[in-house]
Amino acid sequence: MQMRIGYELTYSCPNPTPMILALNVHYSRASDLHQPDHIIAKPSVLIRGYRDAMGNWISRITAPTGETTISTIAIINDNGLPDPESLFAHQHNVEDLPEETLQYLLGSRYCETDILSSTAWNLFGNTPLGWARVQAICDYVHNHIEFGYAYSRSTKTAAEAFNEGKGVCRDYTHLAVAFCRCMNIPARYCTGYLSDIGIPPPYGTMDFAAWFEAYLDGQWHIFDPRNNERRIGRVLIAQGRDAADVAISNTFGENQLKSFKVIADEIV
Repeated sequence: MQMRIGYELTYSCPNPTPMILALNVHYSRASDLHQPDHIIAKPSVLIRGYRDAMGNWISRITAPTGETTISTIAIINDNGLPDPESLFAHQHNVEDLPEETLQYLLGSRYCETDILSSTAWNLFGNTPLGWARVQAICDYVHNHIEFGYAYSRSTKTAAEAFNEGKGVCRDYTHLAVAFCRCMNIPARYCTGYLSDIGIPPPYGTMDFAAWFEAYLDGQWHIFDPRNNERRIGRVLIAQGRDAADVAISNTFGENQLKSFKVIADEIV
């Protein structure tokens, strides 16, 4: 199966504005790209790239005064299968975890493990270890939070999402990540494309999606508390401790995001 993925973002800046962009497909999917996802900027600007501490590909630009449109259209090969599952994946003791996973046990900007620890143990302390515990967390978060774009707030943390019971996919993900970490399960935040393939209409507005990966049985496994089902056509862009690590753009100056479009469709 092949998918067409891409975006078009238009910013308006009153002055030249430096930006850091996390918009390229993750290196783990780079070999699947049939047509590369090069960033196109109008007007043309210098684009520089680097790998961040998590291995994500990050681009740097300085948007000129006025409107700047950043876009790409790429084609990626996909196996067309739902997210894999491993129902009997076991949970590691903390002392047995690889060192590179330990940062994903700690609290972070949007995932306050110190605030949520007692709540997590009260809710999930009697659930089976491993996959079943992570799924229990996803089930709870999926049912606890009411989805709505009107509830979106860039500063909302996991604890706030828990208390308010409302949010968007990043809030579902932050809360589930925080609960997993409280239960000694490494969890990392992911962002990328998520198609509607295999989902009956009506379809919502296409957007970048958030989900997370939990470390069980020696590898990272995908979980999606917002949709709470195995989905087809998930394409990773970036992963980190929480949304602060993987924001699609960080801008260093006054600006307005005037338009925002995302596509992730099967090519038939």
